[in-house]
Amino acid sequence: MPDLPKTAPPIGPAVDATPRPLPARIPHRGAAVTLEPLAVRHAEDLWAAAQADPAGAGWAYMGYGPFPDAAAMRRHVAAFAAQHDPMAWAVRPHRSGRVEGWLTLMEIQPANAAIEIGHIWFSPRLQRTRAATEAMFLLMRHAMDDLGYRRLVWKCNALNAPSIAAARRLGFVAEGVLRAHLVVKGHRRDTAFFSILDSEWPARRDAIAAWLDEANWDHAGAPRASLAAATAGLEPERPPAI
Repeated sequence: MPDLPKTAPPIGPAVDATPRPLPARIPHRGAAVTLEPLAVRHAEDLWAAAQADPAGAGWAYMGYGPFPDAAAMRRHVAAFAAQHDPMAWAVRPHRSGRVEGWLTLMEIQPANAAIEIGHIWFSPRLQRTRAATEAMFLLMRHAMDDLGYRRLVWKCNALNAPSIAAARRLGFVAEGVLRAHLVVKGHRRDTAFFSILDSEWPARRDAIAAWLDEANWDHAGAPRASLAAATAGLEPERPPAI
């Protein structure tokens, strides 16, 4: 943590209190994926993508889904696309050309310069791919570099091992678990919180960008270096003592 000012009682360091801009509903294009503002026109592709997960395992930790039919998916997408917080994007990998998931910026707090990436649902075809990582990176970079937020949050069910692994792989720092934080689909949810601060972001941005770079990928489409290894050695800001 930055050195505290010499005050009695002690208070936190002074920061730029200028409210940050709200995200705009605009597309973001990367090398392997394009993010398009979510719209009803994406519902057909999303329903098709969901059929790759017949057991519905990908919805286990979501507050909604799985959907019983295409009409239910369409109704959800229509309602989801109309919200400003969370603000959702459809994920279109260039390789397939079809929309195969969504993700959002949410819990948007311009006055506190804090924002969260969440509501991440990827079809099995998109999970654990270069396009999936780039999709998340595009919104992370937009929040931190374009909009200038100070705190980027990732939170998930504390039992959601894949989400926790993804947060750590992207360089998020574990903050702790809120016990009995929510009730989701009739079950108690303990919530694990992670964050990246603006002071930590440049090193993480550079590590992810290097991993995504074409030079890191061999002729078979496999990464030459591990992103988890690159981000594991990055030092987080020291948390305050309790």
